[in-house]
Amino acid sequence: MEIDRNTYLQQLILRKDNGMIKVITGIRRCGKSFLLFHIFKKFLLKSGVGEDHIIEIALDGIENEELRDPKTCYQYIKDAVKDKENYYLLLDEIQFMPRFEEVLNSLLRISNVDVYVTGSNSRFLSSDIVTEFRGRGDEIRVYPLSFAEFYSAYDGEYEDAWDEYMIYGGLPQVAGFQTERQKAEYLKNIFTNVYLKDVIERNSIQNMDELSTLVDILASAIGAQTNPTRISNTFASERQINYTNKTISKHIDYLEEAFLISKSNRYDIKGRKYIGANLKYYFTDLGLRNARLNFRQQEPTHIMENIVYNELLIRGYNVDTGIIDVYGKDQKGKRIRRQLEVDFVVNQGSQRYYIQVAYDMTTKEKQVQEFRSLRNIPDSFKKIVIVGGVVKPWRNEEGFVIMGMKYFLLNPDSLEF
Repeated sequence: MEIDRNTYLQQLILRKDNGMIKVITGIRRCGKSFLLFHIFKKFLLKSGVGEDHIIEIALDGIENEELRDPKTCYQYIKDAVKDKENYYLLLDEIQFMPRFEEVLNSLLRISNVDVYVTGSNSRFLSSDIVTEFRGRGDEIRVYPLSFAEFYSAYDGEYEDAWDEYMIYGGLPQVAGFQTERQKAEYLKNIFTNVYLKDVIERNSIQNMDELSTLVDILASAIGAQTNPTRISNTFASERQINYTNKTISKHIDYLEEAFLISKSNRYDIKGRKYIGANLKYYFTDLGLRNARLNFRQQEPTHIMENIVYNELLIRGYNVDTGIIDVYGKDQKGKRIRRQLEVDFVVNQGSQRYYIQVAYDMTTKEKQVQEFRSLRNIPDSFKKIVIVGGVVKPWRNEEGFVIMGMKYFLLNPDSLEF
């Protein structure tokens, strides 16, 4: 089964021959290699590039173990360039090569080699590495299948596709399996033996049991405020384990660097500033999150929130969690402050949207709850509530847009309604 990933292909085509290193990042098994070695290569061949002018190296393969040596790899590439025509270098899993930034900078000096690399760890895109590239690195972030991509290849009705996507996520390999048992076993296996193992080995982590428990805590608390100090205190009081908040923060960073989780910063809407504490984390793939919890915790609202968050990132938005301070008086007339939350503050260029996610808004109480924070936002940017199910978008008397998940996910310009 081949799933169209045209959004990413178009990004590669736009960057073709631009003199920069195209860095394709994303969680392992999300389809980076297939995008580069199959979809993009097929485009190159159809556009007239000869097979002998496409250099393919998969550094995670045992057959290319010797090419992980930077000098050997560089010489191999130089030897493959036989003439002055354009060559296209496809380098997979670049993090397997030490000093790879030196190799890539050297390749930039070969004017007829257009370089594309993939990587499954964001550390090599740190500010130091960007400095090494001298501003000539161009990142393309690839995610697991969006719901629209998943649905385009799904043989069934929307409701069934939605139920499956909520449980098993969007890793391309999982979408090709026929039985629930296959999907569940695959997800459980790769979480432990691929993702977690990579994080442990890459960062030389010794306290593996604590890291494993931390992953479970984050999986159980998607969309909830996360405080490393509170987690550390829980380990100390309930398990008598000294797992410091600094170590917890560092381990969370490692999970984020491996693209397993994503961070949503808290933004004070009225104060127009970021708040550093109590961040929120979401899983890059919900199937992995659910597998980690043995498919026990299936809260529709939190899962919906995670899917909306990922979809917004896929569409190229910057996404934060909004905070609004409102003031009132208690029963004794004393002035009190309350903090309301907006699920997502969504920015792209000069555009901004405020989004609430609600599984169900059939009751008056639920409507009041979801609208309260939006009513206290002191600007005129669009305010949207995304609800579960198949609901055509409409505007209420306050100008808020209400739309169903189906419309939001299957219409790439849905926020423009």
